[in-house]
Amino acid sequence: MLLPKRTKYRKQQRGRNRGLAYRGSGVVFGEYGLMALESTWITSRQIEAARRTITNYIKRGGKVWIRIFPDKPVTQKPAETRMGGGKGSVDHWVAVIKPGRVMFELGGVSEEIALEALRRAAQKMPIPCKIITRDEVEEASSEGE
Repeated sequence: MLLPKRTKYRKQQRGRNRGLAYRGSGVVFGEYGLMALESTWITSRQIEAARRTITNYIKRGGKVWIRIFPDKPVTQKPAETRMGGGKGSVDHWVAVIKPGRVMFELGGVSEEIALEALRRAAQKMPIPCKIITRDEVEEASSEGE
C-alpha cells in the first residue's frame, strides 16, 4: 500500500476540505479518467483496491496512472482508552480529495474495456465518481475561452 517514505512531521491535524479541485481536474496522461464528484478522504487501502481492480480487468494491456497519493496521516487511539494522554499514533494514511479531482487514468485499451474497468474501480470508492474522457475536458476548456 502507498505511504510516504518520510514526512517533516509525524502527526497532522484534520483540517477542512472545502472548495473544488482546480489542480488535477483534467485527463492528462491517458484517454479515460475517473473523477471524484464529492470531497472525502480516500485511504491507501481503497486506492490499492481500485488499482488492483483496474489492472485485473485490463489484463496485460494498457497503462494505469494513479493521480492521487495518501500523504496525510490519520491517528487513532487504542480501543478502550481513557480520555487524555495526548494524540494517538498514526493508524493509516489518506489522500485528501476534492470534487473534480481525477483519481485514476487509463490509456492504451479499447473504450469498452476502459469504461468497464473504471466503473469497477468507482465501486471501490467511498464517493460517487464520473468517468471522463480526454475529449470532454478539451471541449469544456475551449468553451470557456
